[in-house]
Amino acid sequence: MSNHTKTVDVPHLGGSTIGYRFGAEYHPAKPTVVLVNSFTTSVELYRPQFADEELSRAANLLAIEPFGHGATRAAYEQFTYWDSAVADLQVLEALGIERAFVLGTSQGGWIAARMAMLAPATVQGILLLGTSMDYESAGSRERGCWDGIDFCTPSIDALAEPVDDDWVVPGDFVDAVLGAGLGEDVSDDERAFWHSVYQQNYTGDDGRHRLRVCTINLRDRDGLHARLDGVRCPVLWLQGTADQVYSVANAEEEIRLFTGSSEVELRVVEGGQHFMSASHPDVVNAATVELVRRWS
Repeated sequence: MSNHTKTVDVPHLGGSTIGYRFGAEYHPAKPTVVLVNSFTTSVELYRPQFADEELSRAANLLAIEPFGHGATRAAYEQFTYWDSAVADLQVLEALGIERAFVLGTSQGGWIAARMAMLAPATVQGILLLGTSMDYESAGSRERGCWDGIDFCTPSIDALAEPVDDDWVVPGDFVDAVLGAGLGEDVSDDERAFWHSVYQQNYTGDDGRHRLRVCTINLRDRDGLHARLDGVRCPVLWLQGTADQVYSVANAEEEIRLFTGSSEVELRVVEGGQHFMSASHPDVVNAATVELVRRWS
């Protein structure tokens, strides 16, 4: 197993090919942390985690791309976050990994929670970064979160019609995601890097379709509030004060809903952005090491 992006076949959704990457050579004796990326990004989001030597010594790092993202493809044309949670569990089975922690950024957080609900014997703990357990509700906006309906709907409408093979994702779409995730101070090199990644991942009519379904999923997802007592493992939630998408007030409200978990904790990170694994990797990496060493 190498540190390059690979694919593995799983049976879900009529047969799927799932993109994944190990941060280093897999060692069965070490615990594993699954890393689930944010909206329309890829395993590349976790470059700061792959580069951290202490974190790599503490655990195997396994980034898995949800449906609609990176190298992941399905035989069926439609998919939801529940499908990505099921597929991630099937990836673990295919790779011979019996138990794992799950770290999720933004949408990765609610995929992590779904994985914990579906397979409590498999998921040892979840680390949530800049996320929400709600649907795009009025209550969410009252707690200071973004208007996801307003953000997503124009793109859903613009991506509705088939396109030619030479189509690539618009640059303003990428810039909007980067702005929401990392703020306005994105370096030129980082911006160029992500424009290149997006242009590789979202091309032609297949790319348009996957991008549209990803955006529909974000806007129209189901909420998890009534299901959160089904999460039995430890929950550590890091929420940044500079997060433009989900608020500290929302995290404070929702952390209380994990009533079935063995331990829950919310940590507020001063200046933390929405994509906190990228904006504050030292904080995230240290918290991950702590979670793994305490509960593995």
